[in-house]
Amino acid sequence: VQLQASGGGLVQAGGSLRLSCAASGGTFSTYVMGWFRQAPGKEREFVARISASGVSTYYADSVKGRFTISRDSTKKTVSLQMDSLKPEDTAVYHCAATIRLLNTLVADAYNYWGQGTLVTVSS
Repeated sequence: VQLQASGGGLVQAGGSLRLSCAASGGTFSTYVMGWFRQAPGKEREFVARISASGVSTYYADSVKGRFTISRDSTKKTVSLQMDSLKPEDTAVYHCAATIRLLNTLVADAYNYWGQGTLVTVSS
């Protein structure tokens, strides 16, 4: 499966952005989808993931209550709605896909990655 992320940009603290990831190839409905981010000089970290059915979601503590992950199987997209953004949310955001069902909070579990989209939050 090929993944293409979009929607990044520059926003002031407290603002909102919506990231989107379009999938092509593969069987989208069988993949667990995740968002990860990597800030300059830091390791890639888990942000959120959604189950293949869309029923189950999980968030990193740092974004819980502010970010919402969702998927549209008809459009083959997964989105990340980011509200109440903080400067520490600044990073390159990557979407990823995996057929694994366990341990999907770590990057190593994901087989397919998008190219990333930059989110910059100014104070």
